[in-house]
Amino acid sequence: QVQLVESGGGLVQAGGSLKLSCAASGIIFRINDMGWYRQAPGKQRELVATITSGEMTNYVDSVQGRFTISRDNAKNTVYLEMNSLKPEDTAVYYCKAVLRTRAYTGPRDYWGQGTQVTVSS
Repeated sequence: QVQLVESGGGLVQAGGSLKLSCAASGIIFRINDMGWYRQAPGKQRELVATITSGEMTNYVDSVQGRFTISRDNAKNTVYLEMNSLKPEDTAVYYCKAVLRTRAYTGPRDYWGQGTQVTVSS
């Protein structure tokens, strides 16, 4: 079985920084894309940033230039460095990995349990 465990969330003042981590463990053959999503109260879950196995990145416009996604393939870990945080960044942040557990299985999505990020004004 596969588990994704996030860490690094917390409470920070506007303008501050946080770095989230998400480590995948279990039976993993290959990880394709990894990404971060967030869900604020009363809103739908939205994509924040993604990174391919070739380390091509994509960001939602609202975080472009402030957030940086990266990955360490040796550790099956994806990171999200968040700078210049704003109150509107407050949300539960979830990581996702698209991965294969066996050479003969197709890729599927796996999600972490979420970590709360709160930015005070």
